[in-house]
Amino acid sequence: MRLRAQILICDDQPEILDAIKLVCSSEGMQCSTVNSPDAVLPKLAEEEFDLLLMDMNYHQDRTGGQEGLNLLRSVHQSDPSLPIVVMTAWGSIPLAVQAVQLGAKDFLQKPWENERLLSIVRNQIELRAALKGKERLEAENSVLRSAQAPANEFVALSSGMQEVKRIVEQVAPSDANVLITGENGTGKGVVARLLHQLSGRSQQPVISVNMGGIPETLFESEMFGHVKGAFTDARADRAGRFELADAGTLFLDEIANLTGSQQAKILRVLETGEFERVGSSKTKQVDVRILSATNADLLAEINAGRFREDLYFRLNTIQVHLPPLRERLDDIPELARYFLGELTARYRKKGVDLSPEALQALHRYPWPGNIRELRHVMERAVLLARSSTIQPTDLGLLPTANRGNILEEMDLEAMEAHLIKKALDRHDGNAVTAAKALGLSRSAFYRRLQKYQIPTTN
Repeated sequence: MRLRAQILICDDQPEILDAIKLVCSSEGMQCSTVNSPDAVLPKLAEEEFDLLLMDMNYHQDRTGGQEGLNLLRSVHQSDPSLPIVVMTAWGSIPLAVQAVQLGAKDFLQKPWENERLLSIVRNQIELRAALKGKERLEAENSVLRSAQAPANEFVALSSGMQEVKRIVEQVAPSDANVLITGENGTGKGVVARLLHQLSGRSQQPVISVNMGGIPETLFESEMFGHVKGAFTDARADRAGRFELADAGTLFLDEIANLTGSQQAKILRVLETGEFERVGSSKTKQVDVRILSATNADLLAEINAGRFREDLYFRLNTIQVHLPPLRERLDDIPELARYFLGELTARYRKKGVDLSPEALQALHRYPWPGNIRELRHVMERAVLLARSSTIQPTDLGLLPTANRGNILEEMDLEAMEAHLIKKALDRHDGNAVTAAKALGLSRSAFYRRLQKYQIPTTN
């Protein structure tokens, strides 16, 4: 198996450098060479390497390995995570022990056997990758990102969604960047996760980031990472989203919210795969598939001068447009039952089902909030249903006929309950602020909540 890795080789003999470079390059490794210890640290500062292979002696009259030990000590202090393999023609057990004590991972005696050389290099690089993967997994646990979507959350019974499914299945195995468009709440995140799950990167991380939720001052740190001391609160090195997603997928949600300067920085990584952590001059390289999503008309944003056309073309190799829920009525029963199963398990309610009349009500409703609103409606119904069969009244939906005059068709109690629910929705379920908005005292508001059995967050 060919190994994707960057190796730095340090030796004062050109023929040694050429020989090692030839052997390692044949296995797919990228090799850089320097011929003196003084050139190693500057080279490590310029580029990211996966392993340092270094000689222990650089002068014919010095065979004790002191130059190599000094270099080993300096490199290990500079980057303790970098694997170092030392080599010498005057190998001895004491020198090998000394080198390992100072941080060397292995010891190679000249002249070497190519199989032995490749075995050592491969083992150290694979071990480093495993350790980096563990660190990345730990970092990912602290990253706010969407959970993996169960496969049955992607429902495609309607003709519009059948076309979406066809495109997703055809495009997912490739590394093509995909732009997912559609109204808020149509399931763009679900499609992004499905694209990742069906790709060759499915065993690698998928990192999601809401581009509208990152303050301008923290953008570079969040996306590209930073080194310790780069700014006041940078107490330790930190990987950014691109680095966390290396070899996997990066999902950029709400991509239209990027400012002009942020667009330029993202474009550079998409074009070159290169970036620098904040506070570092060392260039890192990543292999990331980009999925992005927006509810905006990016072509209109381009015409208005708010979005870069070159970035648009980088993101939009393939476009997947999700129809609103009102245009995919055949999917509503399946989606409703999926949410019903999920929510009854969460709230430990068994045997809850939808009545035929409730299903009809779901079909008639225009769903301005799309799938996100459907899930909210099902959650409310599970909590408020008076029996194991959900009825239309448990859904809390407004009749679709004459919606502009709907209050005129309600009796006083229905109107009051409707206004209370709307106030709670506007204030995220907070009874105190909803009561204030309606001009009611807290005690009067709570009496009505109890009367109509309406839940709140406080």
